[in-house]
Amino acid sequence: MPGNTHKSRTSNKMMTLFVCFLAALAGLLFGLDIGVIAGALPFIAKDFNVTSHQQEWIVSSMMFGAAIGAIGSGWMSSRLGRKKSLMAGAILFVIGSLWSAMAPNPEMLIAARVVLGLAVGVASYTAPLYLSEIAPEKIRGSMISLYQLMITIGILGAYLSDTAFSYTGNWRWMLGIITIPAILLLVGVCFLPNSPRWLAAKGHFRDAQRVLDRLRDTSEQAKRELDEIRESLKIKQTGWSLFRENSNFRRAVYLGVLLQVMQQFTGMNVIMYYAPKIFEIAGFSNTTEQMWGTVIVGLINVLATFIAIGLVDRWGRKPTLTLGFLVMAVGMGILGTMLHIGIESPGAQYFAVAMLLMFIIGFAMSAGPLIWVLCSEIQPLKGRDFGITVSTTTNWIANMIVGATFLTMLNTLGNANTFWVYSGLNILFIILTVMLIPETKNISLEHIERNLMSGKKLRDIGSQE
Repeated sequence: MPGNTHKSRTSNKMMTLFVCFLAALAGLLFGLDIGVIAGALPFIAKDFNVTSHQQEWIVSSMMFGAAIGAIGSGWMSSRLGRKKSLMAGAILFVIGSLWSAMAPNPEMLIAARVVLGLAVGVASYTAPLYLSEIAPEKIRGSMISLYQLMITIGILGAYLSDTAFSYTGNWRWMLGIITIPAILLLVGVCFLPNSPRWLAAKGHFRDAQRVLDRLRDTSEQAKRELDEIRESLKIKQTGWSLFRENSNFRRAVYLGVLLQVMQQFTGMNVIMYYAPKIFEIAGFSNTTEQMWGTVIVGLINVLATFIAIGLVDRWGRKPTLTLGFLVMAVGMGILGTMLHIGIESPGAQYFAVAMLLMFIIGFAMSAGPLIWVLCSEIQPLKGRDFGITVSTTTNWIANMIVGATFLTMLNTLGNANTFWVYSGLNILFIILTVMLIPETKNISLEHIERNLMSGKKLRDIGSQE
């Protein structure tokens, strides 16, 4: 009997890890599709002879699709379930990747990127939600952190793949290779269980119990969790009506919107999407140098994410965010100044790269992961689905605006002024963080909700009093 119990626990742990790995694979695909366009764009521009404005649309069309996907994901994951939503996302990843690789003209490529955006929008909403409902409580935080880490690893993987194909200039392979992990995700999702929380919400309590029995160490643990799910389901989501009727909830939604705008207008995704172009501006005219420079950007992004994981619960959200915005402001400001003076010597080139990498460290240790943490913490339980849907959609709309304006800004404002604008925005975000952002470290979600609904100032909703 003890032997059977041990086998059962081992089997359950393996099943849980398999489930979490596949859900995190959605994060990898998310990252791959964000990163791949950086290396492919110079070759696409040359092959199709496209203007700067068309290049901006090729980049930003994916974010347009992601915004639509994020809006529809709440309804889809509720009606069809998390598993079927992930399956739909995987199918869209496969279609979008193949279509991108075979696009005969810029218009078809933009359409294919919109389809990929729909997939990214679905993945960015559904995968963390599914992970939070499947993973045991003791590893839930690390599993969601793994999802964020997988996004940065996906971006790095895309940069490495782009660099490998850059020697032949074959951008179609750069875009098409993503089909392989997309197919892996699609096949793997077929073996995933439905979320026990979703099953319970639909009244399928026996099925929810069976899933929990397969994922938890003991049947007592599974039963206790199902009882907790039953209790939490008594609190109905009333997001839209709560938004209309309650000014305190509106404050939380608006703060979520502001946080996502702040994250996007740091300028990080400018570097993610246009890294080779930035290295060219910094004086690296050789394509190989530009591509390997992009790989270094991706690697620093991955490594610096571990800083955030280590600091978020030690330093707190607000000090880490403030430091991150300061580092980004300095990095962008000095880079802009160097572009204004002129980058002539190899030493100046490498110093410019160092400032760029300093900016990336500032983002990856702060605004990158912490904005998502804060957006999930500040929304009251009754309106959480609505609040997170609004903030996620805002993220993609702001992302699209940044991607669709960078080359135009370079052409109209000039290189130095463009980077100074982003430096100035990061200084503004320090002020907004001090004035409006709450510290939520070691504060329960229920306590944050009580403070919010009692009318406390936004910056004080994480206070213990």
